[in-house]
Amino acid sequence: MSAAALHERAGQASARRNRIEQRFAELAGRGRKALIPFVTAGDPSLDATVPVLHALVDAGADVLEIGMPFSDPMADGPVIQRSSERALARGASLTYVLECVKQFRRRDAETPIVLMGYLNPVEIFGIDAFAAQAAQAGVDGVLLVDLPPEEAHETRAVLARQGIAMIVLAAPTTDATRLAQLTATASGYLYYVSFAGVTGAAGLDADIVGARLRQVRAACPVPVVAGFGIRDAVGAAAVAAEADGVVVGSALVAAIADAADPEEAASRAAAFLAPLRSALDALR
Repeated sequence: MSAAALHERAGQASARRNRIEQRFAELAGRGRKALIPFVTAGDPSLDATVPVLHALVDAGADVLEIGMPFSDPMADGPVIQRSSERALARGASLTYVLECVKQFRRRDAETPIVLMGYLNPVEIFGIDAFAAQAAQAGVDGVLLVDLPPEEAHETRAVLARQGIAMIVLAAPTTDATRLAQLTATASGYLYYVSFAGVTGAAGLDADIVGARLRQVRAACPVPVVAGFGIRDAVGAAAVAAEADGVVVGSALVAAIADAADPEEAASRAAAFLAPLRSALDALR
């Protein structure tokens, strides 16, 4: 390989390693909160995933979280559970998820992508192979909900060698000792679970969440985003006031679930996200 080709490859790897960091730095410089939508790969159809991702970016998404379908998503509520079931029935394998990222990257080389899911499919795929193929596809971060930090050292190291951030979760029940452990290894951003429960559940209290977010942000060296229970623009703005950004998942997944075709799914996704973007921008 020529020196020019090696330099180009090194530059691409550097961009991949720093995409999340760069995006949050840009947002901070503009006083803007991150809007991070979550969708399940393969739902409402296999052909809809990539068009929906592009539509979300066009509507103001700063980072994309893509759910890796799994048969037993224990941290997810009924909406995302059913979306995973439908996607798996259509054949949405981990290979399919990575192919969607590749297709997305043909048009968008800048928007950070985080894969969110569970450890079992990754272990079956093989962590080394998964990390290498994810990096090649253009993945920037991975969040494995059921991988505790005490057991994450090897996985984190494998992902890091490929320039992929391992996103960690903190919850209202996370005590000071465990929070210190989490923040010591955090990369990309820290995902704060707004309340103890599953995705999509009711019961979000913005005042309580805000107080806890202030504590977590004070202790965390990376940006802190909040998710679980955010359904609309009002909720997103209330939580984002004390966070670096918000994640919205179940409400978006429900909004596109019965779309008739990829075009309708993309249109619905954009229509859902646009008011949240406006509400977050009004905080500046």
